[in-house]
Amino acid sequence: MVAEVRTFAFEGVEARTVKVQVQLSGGQNNFVIVGLPDKAVSEARERVRAAFSAIGLGLPPKRVICNLAPADLPKEGSHFDLPIALALLAEMGAMPKDALEGFAVMGELGLDSAVLPTAGALPAAVAAHAQSLGLICPAASGPEAAWAGKQVDILAPASLIQLINHFKGTQILSPPETGKLLSPPPMADLQEVKGQETAKRALEIAAAGGHNLLMVGPPGSGKSMLAARLPGLLPPLTAEEMLEVSMIQSMAGLIEGGTLSRARPFRAPHHSASMAAMVGGGIRAKPGEASLAHHGVLFLDELPEFTPQVLDSLRQPLETGDVMIARANAHVRYPARFQLITAMNPCRCGHGKASGRACGRGPHCEQVYQSRISGPFLDRMDLAIETPPVSALDLAAPACAETSATIAARVANARTIQQARAQQLGGPRDDPQAQRESPPTTNAKLPDALLQKLATPDKQGAALLVKAAETLNLSARAYTRTLRVARTIADLEASEEVKRRHISEAISYRRRDDNDQNANIARPTAPSRSKHN
Repeated sequence: MVAEVRTFAFEGVEARTVKVQVQLSGGQNNFVIVGLPDKAVSEARERVRAAFSAIGLGLPPKRVICNLAPADLPKEGSHFDLPIALALLAEMGAMPKDALEGFAVMGELGLDSAVLPTAGALPAAVAAHAQSLGLICPAASGPEAAWAGKQVDILAPASLIQLINHFKGTQILSPPETGKLLSPPPMADLQEVKGQETAKRALEIAAAGGHNLLMVGPPGSGKSMLAARLPGLLPPLTAEEMLEVSMIQSMAGLIEGGTLSRARPFRAPHHSASMAAMVGGGIRAKPGEASLAHHGVLFLDELPEFTPQVLDSLRQPLETGDVMIARANAHVRYPARFQLITAMNPCRCGHGKASGRACGRGPHCEQVYQSRISGPFLDRMDLAIETPPVSALDLAAPACAETSATIAARVANARTIQQARAQQLGGPRDDPQAQRESPPTTNAKLPDALLQKLATPDKQGAALLVKAAETLNLSARAYTRTLRVARTIADLEASEEVKRRHISEAISYRRRDDNDQNANIARPTAPSRSKHN
């Protein structure tokens, strides 16, 4: 006879069903685990043996064969301990075999038979619910798994003996309660930033449409301050977005005590981050910073100090919204639909030509420094602005009247308009990837087919956009992204039509080479705040 228990193997945030089959047979006294186990899974036999000894059980003097099916799927992690132990108990007759038929199981075993927490409880609970199964998980992971819904039957034992007693009827395990839902923490206020009215306007547009933003300016001009205040302008996560974000955080082991938050992620990796740290990878293909910023903000300060390979690795997720980690035996997918905010000094000395200060590194310092960033990467920046040095008069001036709450209200209204409009028209759902994703909520996520319907400018605006595309030699991507920004500017004014002034402002935010001879299309001055109130 063979005892069988179901568990999961994780490929990104997707949980694939694995059947743990245990058989006792005659022959040499041995404990063998087969089915492409990694080192952690292979070591499960010693943890199971010690846990059994802690509760007064011993392995039978037979050959124990544990098969993890399907055999060609790599098995990684310590969460296979508990299903192996339960399948072995059922095969030994210490538990009824039919007791585990309606459950999937995950959990690590300690040497004292304690059931220890492992990553991935929330994705496992969601996958179990999809298969009409309950879930047995560690007590520390119960509050996290409970977020999958009250309709999921969850058992969260603290030890192996508790679970055995539960199925014997001598002890009843109560279902765990969901963890706390934290309120978004207080954010730094945009009112604290002195000067930089153009940058504040660009930040508002970026928040309203989910657009990528590049800020170039000398040290101390407020680039990092502006980026740190962007989360205060963004609306909280929806329930569906919170579930997606939490599943990624669960795989990364970042959820403590089942506590979730509706605050949008804000990730700011150091410029020494490797490619695996940025997009994911490693032995167990954990999510990187790009995926941890899903539905949130990825802020890259000191942009040219990142290696070119790391920056260029972000080009694909910026377009597709996910990261594919290719391995010899598997391809792991993590969602990575983030908003990219970047900041950089104009040159290595930090000041550049715009500051009016002499550069001690020669006339080509600025050109050499900025050439570390590839053109295709810069082409994906929807808005590019310069943050000039803040003068003493700006610092001495009273704070701006507009607070983050005031701007956040306009951003929320613009996003509501975008979401309602996109849901009303619908989009192409033939693409399997589009079917996996929630409906677009910002102009930056709109499919191209919908963009053509929703962002067609008026006659004067269309003529200006064509002229600018020819004059500035815009790529097709830059042309489309300019149209997306113009649509967002119109939404901030609650205008159904994209007009010439919206196109004009969107064009002004496109990055232009300082050596470009076509200087007739200049950057804007700081727009009047009264126009947008």
